[in-house]
Amino acid sequence: MIQQFSNSISNLYEKLAGWINEVVLALPNIILAAIVLGISIFLSRYLKKLICKALYRTTKNQTVVGVISNVAVAIFMIVSLFVVLNILNLSEAVTALLGTAGVIGLAVGLALQDPLINLFSGVLMSVKDYYQVGDLIETNGFFGKISKITLRSTIVAQLDGQEVIIPNKEVLQNPLKNFSHNGRRRIELDCGVAYGDDLEKVEEIAINAIKNSGLDFRESKPIEFFYTEFGGSSINFRIRFWKNIVSQADYFMARHTAIKALKKAFDQNNITIPFPITTLDFGVVGGVRVDDIYPPQKMKINGK
Repeated sequence: MIQQFSNSISNLYEKLAGWINEVVLALPNIILAAIVLGISIFLSRYLKKLICKALYRTTKNQTVVGVISNVAVAIFMIVSLFVVLNILNLSEAVTALLGTAGVIGLAVGLALQDPLINLFSGVLMSVKDYYQVGDLIETNGFFGKISKITLRSTIVAQLDGQEVIIPNKEVLQNPLKNFSHNGRRRIELDCGVAYGDDLEKVEEIAINAIKNSGLDFRESKPIEFFYTEFGGSSINFRIRFWKNIVSQADYFMARHTAIKALKKAFDQNNITIPFPITTLDFGVVGGVRVDDIYPPQKMKINGK
């Protein structure tokens, strides 16, 4: 019994001595690994500041800047960790770690496929200049202003006050109409005049009405006037012009002003804007035939 205990103590001592010897032999590598790790942590702080400064030149979205800088720092620290493990001659551990990371990354990627797509879509949308917060857009069947772009979704405030949350993937992959990007819109008005009016005069009056309406239309693009069809009670025309417009309210106000200017000009020049008139003759009034109440001779006299 005493001999077994003595042998156990001896084996333990030999193992401890072996471990101490290995630690002593590996001490330079441990010191070097600690130095590399410390320098990596120190550099990661300056790396994050440098990346943030570079990103702020392209986008003001703090969420995007924060996510990209954190991902870059995380990748840098992972590489530094692999270097430290190699210095410590733990290549097997590095191989096992890479394999495990690959399997975990594949599983996480499959499980979070849609959120990751929305994440990268949000990053791309924040970097591009085609759509920004405050732009008036139409996408995925919704029309309104972009109130917020997050890393997961785009929030569109509709003109009726309701907000729509659209995944960034849907915004990026589907057609998007931006009414604010170029800062101008074309305004079109349809109207009609009587068949007896002078068409040349109507055209001149309509164009001058828009010019003198006080609208700050784009003079680089002329006012266009086209007769479009022979209507049931009028000859119809379309007049259109361009204007610098930012909001939908500006668009409606421009149409409002142009319509009033056209109506006033036509009234001043005796131009008629006809409207359909329908005469209904039901044959009886109060159970009595119309020709009994209004005999033909009487109607003829009244007609005179």
